[in-house]
Amino acid sequence: MKLNMAEEEDYMSDSFVNVQQDVRPGLPMLRQVREARRKEEKQQEANLKNRQKSLKQEEQERRDIGLKNALGCENRGFALLQKMGYRSGQALGKSGDGIVEPIPLTVKTGKGGIGHETSLKRKAEERLESYKRKVHMKNQAQENAAEQFRMRLKNKQDEMKLEGDLKRSQRACQQLDNQKNIQIPRESWYWLRPEEESEEEEEKEDEDDYKSEDLSVLEKLQILTDYLREEHLYCIWCGTTYEDKEDLSSNCPGPSSADHD
Repeated sequence: MKLNMAEEEDYMSDSFVNVQQDVRPGLPMLRQVREARRKEEKQQEANLKNRQKSLKQEEQERRDIGLKNALGCENRGFALLQKMGYRSGQALGKSGDGIVEPIPLTVKTGKGGIGHETSLKRKAEERLESYKRKVHMKNQAQENAAEQFRMRLKNKQDEMKLEGDLKRSQRACQQLDNQKNIQIPRESWYWLRPEEESEEEEEKEDEDDYKSEDLSVLEKLQILTDYLREEHLYCIWCGTTYEDKEDLSSNCPGPSSADHD
């Protein structure tokens, strides 16, 4: 009786509790099943991608092999050509002046319709032409700006040269007038203004300057050089006082700076 009691399981023993702990929870089994399903789904997706990729590769390989290999007698078109006297490697045509290699195959892989590539090419050419026009207009504008700058610089240099010639003429006129005991210039601007003047002389010369404001530097220079030539037989560009009018007209190139270039 005691033996039977000992053989019976003790529901309070550790072995019984451990067994119940190992079997009771169902959550770990569910997690394992879910993980296995996820792995299987991922593997199937990877296999599908690899299969699609391999199909494209196989299609490309088959196409390349087919294009590289020459047509054989099993091809109906080639068999018909042979019956008409064609031989492999021979040019087409009755006189043998046709093509030797077949027309190359162009595989269209994009989704664009017929004429899409032509439209893209035309748009690219239009963009290139528009870019060229913009560059040309920009270069033209830069050239015009540079030309205007050169003209302004030339005008400024010409103006400075005229002012320098006028001052030389005024200085020469004052010296030559003084040599002839001329104490007052014919016009106030014929001589260079002195640095120190009395108030009366300053007021008088201001009035004369006001009268000569309408004259440009070039006009003043022409008037003054004509006066020097007529009154003193002197040319500022030659730097010479001539003996008489005949000597002046014979040996002086002319009454302007351009005549002496």
